[in-house]
Amino acid sequence: MDTVDPGKPVPLAVIIGAHGVTGEVRLKLFCDSLDSLKAHKTFNGGAFTLKSVKPHKMGAIARIAEITDRNGAEAARGTELSVPRSALPELGEDEFYHIDIIGLRCVSDAGEELGKIFAIYEFGAGDVIEIERANGKKFMVPVIAIDMSGDPAIVEAEFVEE
Repeated sequence: MDTVDPGKPVPLAVIIGAHGVTGEVRLKLFCDSLDSLKAHKTFNGGAFTLKSVKPHKMGAIARIAEITDRNGAEAARGTELSVPRSALPELGEDEFYHIDIIGLRCVSDAGEELGKIFAIYEFGAGDVIEIERANGKKFMVPVIAIDMSGDPAIVEAEFVEE
């Protein structure tokens, strides 16, 4: 991918709420496993220290040293836990981090301007990319129908929705 910013931190999770009253937080993971998250002890340039993390049906439950009560956990909702790109393993030729393709311009293989990649969803049967048009309308395309090796990403025309 040509558009990677080596200085941009890579989010591995986001805090989605409190868990209990002692400051534990619920996490939505952006990495492939808890082990990928556990490999890092500090996030956001040292602002957050991971004390423990365990699986949960909606992602993970974590204890962060700087969050000591439910109020702190609720206040942290929406906070991404990021690490420098240099702390992550090298990617293979056809691999990418989600952060690198969010906002990537998309065109169809017929030349139609489509918009930008808005989100990536993992449904189990295959990843799906959500594309947002300039007018705000969104549509979804399976990852296998998109060539994301350059800028813009090329989407197979038969998957394009009006």
